[in-house]
Amino acid sequence: MELTSRQRKILEKAAHPLSAAVLVGGAGVTPGLCSQVSAALKTHEIIKVKFNEFKDEKISLAEKIAQSTDSTLVRITGNVAVFYRPAEEPKDRVIRL
Repeated sequence: MELTSRQRKILEKAAHPLSAAVLVGGAGVTPGLCSQVSAALKTHEIIKVKFNEFKDEKISLAEKIAQSTDSTLVRITGNVAVFYRPAEEPKDRVIRL
């Protein structure tokens, strides 16, 4: 999903008060981590993922996470990436774009 600058701003504003839902540690991006991200996105629509390790590779790893979870990488700020995936049912969507 390609985001316009307006949509990106809306999502960044929604993500600002959130804490990191998933941490990328020494094991890196594993199928288990991707399933955690997917489960968190199913519940919350927008989440933060913090890179405690692999900070030099965070851009490529964040893109890999987005691709494997069918989500959109909104922004990477510092060592934190913001991901968005709208709820499957339009009536369940919290964030309206």
